[in-house]
Order: sequence, then structure tokens, then C-alpha cells
Amino acid sequence: MTLDQLNALDAIVATGTFRAAAERLNKAQSAVSHQIRKLEAELGFDLFSRDAYRPSLTSEGEVFFRETARVLEQVRGLRSVAAGLRSAQEPRISIAITATMSLDPILDVLGDIGRTYPGTHIQVATEMMGGPLARLMAGEADLIVVGLDGVPIDEVEALPVGTVTIRPVASPDFPASQRPGVKSRREMQSYTQVIVSGTGGREFDQSRDLLRGGQRWTVSDFEAKKSVIKAGLGWGGVPDHMMATELSNGTLVPLNVEGFPTRHTEIFAIRRRDQPVGKVMSQIWASLDAQSSSSH
Repeated sequence: MTLDQLNALDAIVATGTFRAAAERLNKAQSAVSHQIRKLEAELGFDLFSRDAYRPSLTSEGEVFFRETARVLEQVRGLRSVAAGLRSAQEPRISIAITATMSLDPILDVLGDIGRTYPGTHIQVATEMMGGPLARLMAGEADLIVVGLDGVPIDEVEALPVGTVTIRPVASPDFPASQRPGVKSRREMQSYTQVIVSGTGGREFDQSRDLLRGGQRWTVSDFEAKKSVIKAGLGWGGVPDHMMATELSNGTLVPLNVEGFPTRHTEIFAIRRRDQPVGKVMSQIWASLDAQSSSSH
């Protein structure tokens, strides 16, 4: 069993025919057919049923191909690691982080990396909503730290790094805060909801918890959002870690709004599978992986 044989099997399944697979692999069709026949002879069963125009996997072939796909994914990972080990220290690592998350869960890792690789410029940018994902897919970020909403899971690797809690709040002087109990959506439509604009463009905007039909103010970041809400000019969701002091001293109070529960979102470190990984990025990922494993 050879890697070329497994690649031939993968190409046939992906393209649907031996001819298309041969074109994809830049080989003669007879060579691809020969590789599959040799593999089938070694395995002792047919991988494909050849009764129809297009070859289809046999039941044994389907099971074998699932394992083949897993092995080929591991091989691609090994090649990426090897490319990183061959490379020099990256001059820059770009990281984009969701603005809803505290930097604390990754600061120790980045601090160690900075001391170990002083020649690498670590660039950290805070982005709103779909901003980090847009940067990753455009090749402008090597690593992002976000929730999984909208992330193309098959194209990335992800490690859990923490959880963000966002709850709706208002000033204690805000009209909706004056009485206890659940506030109906209809009632809240008469008040201004403060929202943060995205930085990823329309394709990657992931704004949630918007009250349809209500009044809105849009601000550029969460600090501005918190300031507007503290001033009694509106209500909205704010991450717990950004308002711990305000919740403690009562300058912000939680709101119980119909359809807007406290939201807990798991946050992940994410990188693209198809991008080569250099020495510094490999060490960052390994450190995040170790940190994730020790916390579970």
C-alpha cells in the first residue's frame, strides 16, 4: 500500500471518474487504473463497482475510503509541520481576536513566545463580530480567537481557549430597569438598543440579538457601547468581564428581556488548514493546545 495509491483513490472519489482523477493527478488514466488494481489485489476486495459509467465505492470501499481520508489529512498535516520546521523564524505573526473576549486566556502564551522569539513581531488586533474570520479567510491573519458561528469547520483547525458571557444590561435609571420581571419584546421596541458595528464586511457580519422593529444606536466598540448604556441612553448586551465593576457597584443592572437570555459562547483559537505553519506559529499552537488540555 503506497501513498500514491491512496491519493489515486481520493482523486477518483473527489472527481467521480478515473479520467478526471488522472487529469487531477497529472498522470495517464492507465497508470491510475493500475494503482487501484494493485491496491485492490493487496486488500483482497474491490474498492469500486464498475458496472455503471461512473465508478462507485463498494460497501467495503466506503469504509476503507473513510480511513484513507483520515490518513491523507494526517499526511497533509505532517507536510505542513515539515515546511514549518524548514522555515526560518517568521518576521511577523498576525492574530485577530473577537472584541467580546478578554485577552487574559492567551497573554501567558504570547508572553512566552515573545521572550523565546524576540525577532518575531506579534501583531494583535481586536475585531468586531465577523472581523477576525474575514481577516483569516483573506490571509491577513495567521490565527484568530473567536466563536464558531460562521466558521467553515472543514477548512480550519480549532482549539477551545475560553468562554464569553454576554448579558443584556442598562443603567439603573433607564426606564426598563425600573420594574422587576421579564420585559416583553414589544415593550423593549420603544427603547433604544445599542449595538456594535462589525468590521468584517457584510459577508462576515454575525450580529446577533437584534430586536427587530426597535430603535437603535450603532457604536464602533464595546467600550463606547458600555458608556452609552451607563449614560442611560439605551440598553444592550455587554460581556461580563468588561463590566464586572459596574455590575458590582450597581451602575449597570441586568435586564430580563424576552428572547434575549444571557448568552455563553465558547471561544476557540482557529487557524487555516491550507496555510503553512512556521516555527513561531507552531509553538503558539502547541502552547494553546497544552493550555486547553490542562484546563479540561
